[in-house]
Parts: sequence; C-alpha cells; structure tokens
Amino acid sequence: MARRIGRPGLLGTMARTAVISGTATAVSGGVARRQAGRAQARQQQQYVEQQQAAQVQAAPAAPAAVQASGASDDLMAQLSKLAEMKAAGVLSEAEFAAAKAKLLG
Repeated sequence: MARRIGRPGLLGTMARTAVISGTATAVSGGVARRQAGRAQARQQQQYVEQQQAAQVQAAPAAPAAVQASGASDDLMAQLSKLAEMKAAGVLSEAEFAAAKAKLLG
C-alpha cells in the first residue's frame, strides 16, 4: 500500500481532533479541580476563624461557669477542667491563674 503524502485524510483529521479535544478536556478538568480545592480551603479557613472567634468570646465566661458549679464538683475536678481549658487554648495564662486563685482561695 502506498503512503499518502500531503494533507491527512479523514481518519487522520478525526484522530487529531480527538487528541486536541481530549487534551482540552483534561486541562479544563484540572483547572476546575484546582479552583474547587482553593474554594474549599478558603471555606475551611473561614470556619476555623469563626471557631476561634467564638472561643475568644466564650473564654471570659468560662471561669464564672466553673466557679458556679463549685458546689457539686470537688476541687481537683475543677482544677483539671481549668487545666484542660488552658491546654485547649480556651483560657489564657492570666485567666487560668485568676480562676485557679479563686478556686484555691
């Protein structure tokens, strides 16, 4: 069979079009996935910031809540709760010290 010289035939054109189309689809899919990933990362960051803001707003009320429940809990349980709150970042060092001083004395 003789090899054709010049422009590609119908099958060659169809094959080239299919390759170009497949490449374009793959590239656009990658761009869409990357944009979706960035949007999800932004949403997660906003969620974390909202949670941190809520913890900051709730932190000043935390020592009062621990103090109010003092009648039923023993002293060690209350100190443990304060230590857990401090370790979780809910209480600052100063708030922890103030609440601890109130419990002890």
